[in-house]
Formats: sequence, C-alpha cells, structure tokens
Amino acid sequence: MINVFQPSLGEMELEAIRNVFNSNWIGRGKKVEEFERKFAEYQGVLPWQMISTTCATEGLFGVLEILNLTPGDEVIIPTIGFVAKASAVCHVGAKPIFCDVDPITLNATLENIQSVFTDKTKAVVLNHYGGYPAEIDKIADFCKEKNLILIEDAACAIGSSVKNKKVGTYGDFAVWSFDSMKILVTADGGMIYCKDEALSKKLREHLYLGLMEGKASGLEKSKGTKDRWWEYEVSQFGRRAIMNDMTASIGLVQLERLPKFLDRRQKIAQYYSESLKSVPGLTISPEPRTGDLVTYYLYWIQLEKRDELAHYLLENNIYTTFRYWPLHKVSKFGHDQNIKLPNAELAKDITLNLPCHQSLTDADVEQVVEVIKKFTRNDKL
Repeated sequence: MINVFQPSLGEMELEAIRNVFNSNWIGRGKKVEEFERKFAEYQGVLPWQMISTTCATEGLFGVLEILNLTPGDEVIIPTIGFVAKASAVCHVGAKPIFCDVDPITLNATLENIQSVFTDKTKAVVLNHYGGYPAEIDKIADFCKEKNLILIEDAACAIGSSVKNKKVGTYGDFAVWSFDSMKILVTADGGMIYCKDEALSKKLREHLYLGLMEGKASGLEKSKGTKDRWWEYEVSQFGRRAIMNDMTASIGLVQLERLPKFLDRRQKIAQYYSESLKSVPGLTISPEPRTGDLVTYYLYWIQLEKRDELAHYLLENNIYTTFRYWPLHKVSKFGHDQNIKLPNAELAKDITLNLPCHQSLTDADVEQVVEVIKKFTRNDKL
C-alpha cells in the first residue's frame, strides 16, 4: 500500500535513542533543552520563545488556558482544520466562530476572518493548510489593529515561509506537531512559540504542573534552600505535558535531516503538478505565491468524482484521504448547523489528499499518477 503519510526513521535515530539509554536519564533533560534551542534557531527566534510539549494539541490547550478567556468571548477558527482547535476553545468556555476558507488553498483569507469579526472576538486560531501558508502577514496586521491574539496552527507547516519569514513566528503563539504522521517526527511531541517573555514563563510553568522555576521542578530558580532543595512552590494549577530526552533525541536527528525531507516533498509535488495539470476535470494544488515557500505536508487535487477516484486508487493499493472535515459540521461544538460556508462545503466534496512524503520512491509517485490518468482514460471523470 502506498500511504498518504509515512515517517522516515533509521539508524541515526536509533543511535540517538541508544545514547539516551546509556545516559541513564530518559526524562526531560539536556536533550530537550538542546532541541528547543535548535528548533528556535531554525525558526529564527530566541530560545526562550520555544517551549516543547507532548503534542501540538496539548500546546493549543495550554495556550488557550493561560489567556483568561471568559464565556462569551469569541475565537475565530477556519472551518477546514483539525478538531483540536475547536476543542481547546470550547474547553476554556469560549465560543468558536467558524469562518469560510478559500476553495483552492483551503486557508482562511483576511476577508473570511473579517466577515465574522465582532466586538466579542478575542483571538484568531489560523491554519496553514497542508504546509501552504495563509495570508499571515495581512492577517497579523489585522489582528494587531484590532488587538486580537493570533495563534498559528503550524502543525503541518514546518519550514513554510512568507517573505522569508517562517510561518509560526508571525503571531503571538504557534504550535508545531511531531507526531508519527508529520514531516519531522518524534513519535509524539510538539513545540510552542510564544512571543512574550512573561507569557512564555507562565506557559512553561503551566505545562509542568504549575511548578515555579526551581531545581525541584527542573527549571532555573529555586524556592528551596541549600539544605532543603526539595521545597517548591506552585504558581498556578497546571498540567504535565513535557517532552522527554527520548523524543527530543529523535527530534534533533530529524531536524538535521529536515532540509532533505522538504526538498524531496517539493520534488514530488512538482512532479504531480507537471503530470496532472492537463488532466481534464481535475484541479491541482495551488502554486506558491511569490515570496512564499510551501513545504507540502499535503498535496491535494480537486474533482467532482472525488469519491469514485479515491475508491479506484484504493483498489490499486494507493491510500488517499481528505483532511479536514469542516468543524462547523460537528454538532458537539454547538454551532448553528444551518450556517452557510459555501467554499468549505464545496471543498469537502471535491478535495483529495494524495500520498506526498519523503519516503515515496519515484516508482510510487509515477504509479499514483498513472492510476489517476487511467481513471481519466476510462472516462470516469
């Protein structure tokens, strides 16, 4: 089976894990600190602005929990996006307001966001769909003008950039995912960007049981005395969502390999685009805007007979999917089920994510293209 997602792991990662085993310390330690520092360097920000965690979802929950939102506060979310965003907003008692998206990029535009903005809006949680950057520069300016908190969900967009600035560093907060289906994997894990130093300290403590920075909590300062170093204080009611040296050691190796991963994905995307652009009735993934870098966590096509093609590909051992089901269609989030978001409604019926990962061989990619073309030649489109 040719899969949509697949990690690239090997002897280098195994050796890194072996070294952690031999150190006799597998919890949060020096490897985590090094991974945070090197990831910050890769993103072009300061080390204290990066906070590792167990997953991007935990990062979103943690960020929303420290923002002191109240019932009635509204948070704008693109309806095409991962369920974690809406769940985190509802968890803190705020109200998710779902906006439409561009029908081709599947990203929310500034106009989409402005159309649902009210005087109750407190924050925006923005996607970069499949690694394709949103209009983050324009949206960041709008949020600053309206005094809104901007949270970038960059879980699928590691390496993507707008005007030579990495996505995830435009807003007040951002999250990245390193789970087993992402470009850079650590089995599970995530990273949070926080622009403000005081909030970064608060979030770091929140993700470690609210323990104030001290030796007892594995951080910098200590309430405990020289004779009683085990004493500690708690600044807030917090969670325990910290990375460990096992996952961080994998992440350090993957970060070194990341440029080659991204290069391979771009070559696969280019091959798809060149090979499929003339297929009748089929729309290919959008080309990057001038000055943008797309890292192709997803490559998608759009066609009316999406479901038929997906089943035909599956019969030929090629797995495809559609991510993500529109959040405004999920009744648990308490939204008006009669809301009309026409672009998202269209996209959910015609969009198909093709296999696009660095472990694909040239033969795999050629097979995907040939099966799609065969479907077309049989007049099934």
